[in-house]
Amino acid sequence: MTEPWPLDPAGWTSTTPAAVVPQPAAEADGLRGRRVVVGLPGLGWRGDLRADDPVVQSARTFVPILPEAEWYRAEVDGVDVYVPLVPIERVWVETVHTADAVDVSRLVSLDGPPRREPIPVLDAGPLTGRRIVTISDGLARRDLRAITELHVGADDTVCLRLCTERDWYRWAWTGIAPSTTASAVQHSWIE
Repeated sequence: MTEPWPLDPAGWTSTTPAAVVPQPAAEADGLRGRRVVVGLPGLGWRGDLRADDPVVQSARTFVPILPEAEWYRAEVDGVDVYVPLVPIERVWVETVHTADAVDVSRLVSLDGPPRREPIPVLDAGPLTGRRIVTISDGLARRDLRAITELHVGADDTVCLRLCTERDWYRWAWTGIAPSTTASAVQHSWIE
C-alpha cells in the first residue's frame, strides 16, 4: 500500500505517514487479506492478524481470522490451515486514515481498538521484528518488518534493513533468510 507524501529539501519527509485507524469490519469492503484487530470492548485487543471473506452460518456473520504467519504460509505454500471464525462485531479492519489531525492524547476509549500513530524509528526503542512504514520517492510503503537495528550503512547514512512481511514470516517456517533493503532513518517509522 502506498500514499503520496512530499519531501523537504534536506531529505526528511515533511509529514509523518498516516495513522492506522481501526474500522468495524461490518462497515468495511473486501476483507480478504486485510490486516485486522479482534477483541472485545473493555477486555482487550489482539493484532497482527489477517482476515478472509466473511461467511454466514445460522444467520450470523463470521470472519475467518489467521495469525499473519499462518496467512502468509497459506498464501505462499498453498497449504490448508485451521481458521477460527470470529463474530464480525468483534473484528476491526486496520485502515490508513489521513482525514484528521494527530491526536496527542494517550487516553483511549475501550469501545474499540486504539488508533496507532506512526513513531519515528529514532524514538521507538528496539526495532527488529517490528512493523515499519517508509516514505521513499514521495510514497508511503507498508507491510514491512525491521530485520536489523539502526546502523551506519555503506554510504555512511544511519539506516536499518527491512524485508517484506511475506518474507519475514516465510523465514520462520523455511529457515531461508529474506531479501532485505536498507531504509534511511529519516524515512522510517514504526507503524
